[in-house]
Amino acid sequence: MPTETKDILEAAEKLGKMIADHPALARYAEASRAVSADPEASRLFADFDREVMTLSQQEQSGQPISAQQRQRLQTLQSTIAANLKVKAFSIAQVEMTDLLRKVSQAWQRPVAEVQQSARGKSGGSPAPAGGASPRLVMPG
Repeated sequence: MPTETKDILEAAEKLGKMIADHPALARYAEASRAVSADPEASRLFADFDREVMTLSQQEQSGQPISAQQRQRLQTLQSTIAANLKVKAFSIAQVEMTDLLRKVSQAWQRPVAEVQQSARGKSGGSPAPAGGASPRLVMPG
């Protein structure tokens, strides 16, 4: 019996709630709040964003970026990376991203197997006009 779309959506919502309840997301949210509440981290990020925007505009207008400007950007990056709350946020962000990657791979695996099986049974790849085979596209 084929699976109905509504069943898939219900399972997806349940999965979303399970992910939202995972400790990795709680650590991410806590670390994000800590960085947002840290005036020093906020100032550093604002300075960094301002510097990147200035350099981007300068580059787009054809003006070269000086060694001094590159050094200032690197110094800001190092200072940001040294902030303990930013470090904790970065670690939590990596942990959350890793969880989401694993979940994505887990549901994509059986879909890919069905796609592979379908190609194998037809003696090749069912190719639409233009010769490209259909692909499952995942948003960012």
